Amino acid sequence: MDSTPAILTRGLSKDYGKLLALNSMDLRVEQGEIFGFLGPNGAGKTTAIRLLLDLIRPTGGSAAILGMDCQRESTAVRAVTGYLPGDVRTYSNLSGRQTVELIGGMRPGGVDWREVGELAGDLALDLDRRAGTYSKGNRQKLGIVLAMLGNPRVLLLDEPTSGLDPIVQHVFWDILRRQAARGTTVFFSSHVISEVDEVCQRVGILRQGRLVAVQPVAAMKGRSVRHVEVSFDSAPPPASEFAVDGIRELRRDGATLEFEVAGEIDPLLKALARYHVIDLRTAQPTLDEILLRYYREGVA
Repeated sequence: MDSTPAILTRGLSKDYGKLLALNSMDLRVEQGEIFGFLGPNGAGKTTAIRLLLDLIRPTGGSAAILGMDCQRESTAVRAVTGYLPGDVRTYSNLSGRQTVELIGGMRPGGVDWREVGELAGDLALDLDRRAGTYSKGNRQKLGIVLAMLGNPRVLLLDEPTSGLDPIVQHVFWDILRRQAARGTTVFFSSHVISEVDEVCQRVGILRQGRLVAVQPVAAMKGRSVRHVEVSFDSAPPPASEFAVDGIRELRRDGATLEFEVAGEIDPLLKALARYHVIDLRTAQPTLDEILLRYYREGVA
């Protein structure tokens, strides 16, 4: 695998008159990476994906996939890219199998029916039913199968687990891991934080069209606020003992103190080292809490 980034944008922008949907996005996603694109509805996630596919044109900046310009070389870009839109539409009179055959005929290499069968089996999708009879969940499964036809080198997935039940979601996450293990880049937008936490190495957070953070999931959690509850063998020390930057006392309950710790926990541990601690419990922040903090406080 060469060092060419799977996705590279510089100053990528899109406005619709007074509405700035995407604001000067600089982003680099490496080959073989599973990258989560986070933000609530309306943050600009779908706009960014459509710009990468040349479905809409940017107001400014540039975008490339595997070194190919997404506007000047859009046909070549689409040949190596699999796409799952946020709202999967099907040909209602065709079966799932006929739909795969139709779309697969437009992809380089055609259809590998063995792989299609395995993927449909994993997702519990009946390809012989008419697509018009599919539930929303089954339409989403068919969309996943179609996106992966021809073993694309880059997958662009817009809210991929929409309509999937929890069991199938876990199956789908395993499918993404297998795709990444074979070198495929997976870029998916989501406002469901648990799925990003489950499979992504890095995440980007969009806020009102602006990319406000790009970090590894572990680093983002490690630098975020967490709660720590400490129980002592006797009356706890005075609050002045914990007057350290990044530590805030929240509660005193008998021999138990609760703290809010921003960043590393080491300063609190050093302050506690002088006392007899009988229990210490820490709650790692979820990505939901982290994302809420970015939106409430405008963290950049």
